[in-house]
Amino acid sequence: MNSANDSLTGTHAGMPKPGARHSRTPKSGIRKQGMLSYKTKKRLVPFLYVAPAAFLFSLLMLFPMITVLRYSLMDGAIMKKNAVFVGLQNYVTIFNDPVFWQSVAQTLYFTVMSVVFHLLIGLAFALLLNTQRIDPTLRSILRVLYILPWLFTAVIIAIIWRLLLDPNGVINSILIALHIVDFKVEWFSSTKTALHALTFANIWAGYPLYMVSLLAGLQGIPKELYEAAGIDGATEVQKFRYITIPQLMPIIISIALLDFIWTMQVFPLVWMTTGGGPIHATEVLSTYTYKLAFSSYEFSQASASAIFILIMSMSVTYFYIKHQKAR
Repeated sequence: MNSANDSLTGTHAGMPKPGARHSRTPKSGIRKQGMLSYKTKKRLVPFLYVAPAAFLFSLLMLFPMITVLRYSLMDGAIMKKNAVFVGLQNYVTIFNDPVFWQSVAQTLYFTVMSVVFHLLIGLAFALLLNTQRIDPTLRSILRVLYILPWLFTAVIIAIIWRLLLDPNGVINSILIALHIVDFKVEWFSSTKTALHALTFANIWAGYPLYMVSLLAGLQGIPKELYEAAGIDGATEVQKFRYITIPQLMPIIISIALLDFIWTMQVFPLVWMTTGGGPIHATEVLSTYTYKLAFSSYEFSQASASAIFILIMSMSVTYFYIKHQKAR
């Protein structure tokens, strides 16, 4: 009877008594641990996204830069089995080389002149293509013609200008026919004209970048600004000075800084036209460094020259990043 009553009342072994508290396993620690794991994963997700790019950057850029820096501090890097550390001796050697400073001056001339005329020509063509005074069909044709230099590679551009500026080429024939000169000018073979001819070829090759960028900027300027300025009696020159230029200034600064960095490192065009000659007349830092490495096999000095180019480029890059942050 007692056992039957116990079975009916559910008080047999293993069954909780009425009013008894249930004992549960604490899960707060597991939950807390799970939350920390989730937060950690959430913080790591952005790093995982950039990990492939960071790996490629380290492999293709950071590692070579560190290697070149190490070579620049050694004597006979690559050429000697046991190259020794010499500190800044390679930098002293190239700084005492007059050809190095000649290449620095010619690089700055080549770069500054290219950037200035890229801007002037690109802005002029952008204004021409943006005006409504020219027939739309003609504007489309001019747009195709003006952008053609941008489609050619450096090798093709070098071949074109070597043919045009050959002593028996088209340019000399036209100049002689117009009685501007009375002899065949050796544009790339004369120390007086080689650097100017090379700079002209680079200007022709690079202005389309400015033209396209500034044309896009011109088309983004609200017409209401010009209409309001016209109502106030502003002339076309005043509209250009006080509306067009300020509106385009962010684009101009960005493109000019990037162009300065790119032009300072130009190599194929110089190498394919003059090779740095005649008599170092067109020697720029890129060709000077190349010749040190692969003609003289002075890889340590070439590395020092390359680090100098890197410092110059990084100094301009600093101003570019500062300008982008200011925007």
